[in-house]
Order: sequence, then structure tokens, then C-alpha cells
Amino acid sequence: MKAARVLRFGPPNVIINDDLPRPEPAAGQLLVRVKAAGVGNWDALIREGKVELQPLLLILGSELSGIVEAIGAEVSGFKLGDEVYGATNEQFTGAYAEYALPSARMMAQKPKTLNFIEAASAPIVTITAWQMLFDYAHVTAGQTVLIHGAAGNGGAYAVQLASHAGLHVVATAASADLDYVRGLGAERVVD
Repeated sequence: MKAARVLRFGPPNVIINDDLPRPEPAAGQLLVRVKAAGVGNWDALIREGKVELQPLLLILGSELSGIVEAIGAEVSGFKLGDEVYGATNEQFTGAYAEYALPSARMMAQKPKTLNFIEAASAPIVTITAWQMLFDYAHVTAGQTVLIHGAAGNGGAYAVQLASHAGLHVVATAASADLDYVRGLGAERVVD
């Protein structure tokens, strides 16, 4: 299989396309034929060596969507052929390959309303927005929340999650994005 690996930390030109054997899932893992991989700031930080989660010779990529090809021991809730999406593992690596071995507990069934590319772009940013609202700020229905940069990726998810949870959403966005952010669920949008 082809995989985008980093053999040394540095700028984008340290990424090499390597030929590797197709992996086999260990306990708690899925083997997923990758249809799409998300690309985010986290991947650049890992590539640059600013986040030391895994030793070198790593495959980049923290988000993916694809099709379950094999299931490791101690995994339930998935079957061969399932369309799935999620984050790869605790090291947030491994998605930039034809096949990935994500932790099954970090994967879910891909929503039918999303294509593979859309699904691969959602996991990390959605979890980040959720954590900011509910795990750290402990917001509850009826409260008012201010979301800056609401037209951006993280902000857009935060607006939707907050609105769906019954929060009053006040948001900031550029003048060109005001209607877009209102459409996401913000009650008031400030330029």
C-alpha cells in the first residue's frame, strides 16, 4: 500500500510516499480502506516535530473515512463493508495511507448524508467544538454563548452544536458571512 510517511521532522518536503505492506488489525482496531483523509493543523504540528506523540517513521493523518476491511479482536459494533469515519488513534497518526488501523473506539458509522470527503473533514474539529462548549464551558440549554470566528470550520460546528443544544448563540463573523452564520443557527451575528 502507499502511505505518506515522515522519516524526519520538518517542512512539507519531508513527507515521502512509501510502499508498505497492508497492515493487519490488532485487538481493538479496525482495518479501514481509506476513501478520504482529513488534513488539519494537527498534522502539520506532528510533521514539524512540535507534538511528540509517536516516534519517527510515522504515517501522517488524524482523520479518515472509509470502508471496514477487517476487524481486530475485542471489537464489536462493526462489520465488514461498513462505511465509517473518525479519528485514527491516541497519537493522531496513520490516515494518510491506502489502509489505516484506527482504534475502533474512535470510529463510528459514517452518516449516509455525508460523502467520504465530508465525513473525513469532521471528526477533530467537531470534537474540539463539543469539548469547548460542553466539557470545558459546561454550557446548558437557555444560556447565551458567544462564538468568535463563527464562519470558520471550528466556529461553524460550535454554532450548530450550541444551537441544537438550546443555547442562545451570539456570533462574530465577517460581513460577507453574516447570513451564512445565521443559517447555521446563530440568533445574532456581529460583524
